[in-house]
Amino acid sequence: MANLDSLTSRQKEVYEFIREKIRTRGYGPTVREIGTHFKISSPNGVMCHLKALEKKGLIAREANMSRAITLATESFAEQRAGLPLRGRIAAGMLHEAVEQNETIDFGGLFDSDDMFVLEVTGDSMIEDHISDGDYVVIRKQETAHKGDIVVALTDENEATLKRWYPEADRIRLEPANSNMKPIYVKNAKVLGVCVGVVRKLS
Repeated sequence: MANLDSLTSRQKEVYEFIREKIRTRGYGPTVREIGTHFKISSPNGVMCHLKALEKKGLIAREANMSRAITLATESFAEQRAGLPLRGRIAAGMLHEAVEQNETIDFGGLFDSDDMFVLEVTGDSMIEDHISDGDYVVIRKQETAHKGDIVVALTDENEATLKRWYPEADRIRLEPANSNMKPIYVKNAKVLGVCVGVVRKLS
């Protein structure tokens, strides 16, 4: 493991901020989020800290994905009762992913450190029997098969629950609602694949 003592105080603060975001919601912050949090007005100022953390072996970054900051040295298997509720996911139009930090206890049904829960908003997946207010159980993974129901994050920081269809020069995010059109994006990242639905009874 890299030595945190080699970091400046600000680099350590930035690293801790990134680590906490990844632990609590499953993916890292944008450059803008880091700048806002630490009142760094210039994106270049944030990038200097990120490059230093990357050089010291603490983080890794993927090209062309604004949120693709991962921890290079640590694994966080959270020991907790139930699954972490990461927030709400749009089953409709794209909108910014909003984090949440609660726990939903489904007993031993989905007992795994690599899973989390999202509350669905919208009705774009109703023909797959996923309705507004339901909870979807997501297994964290960065790849998906064609047609899988995934949580997709675009490089514009927009997250949605859709079926995943990579095409030649774009990605088609397909709703399960015949009244809605697919969403086409150039870049998107799979945050996880839906492995279960818990219906919220009214």
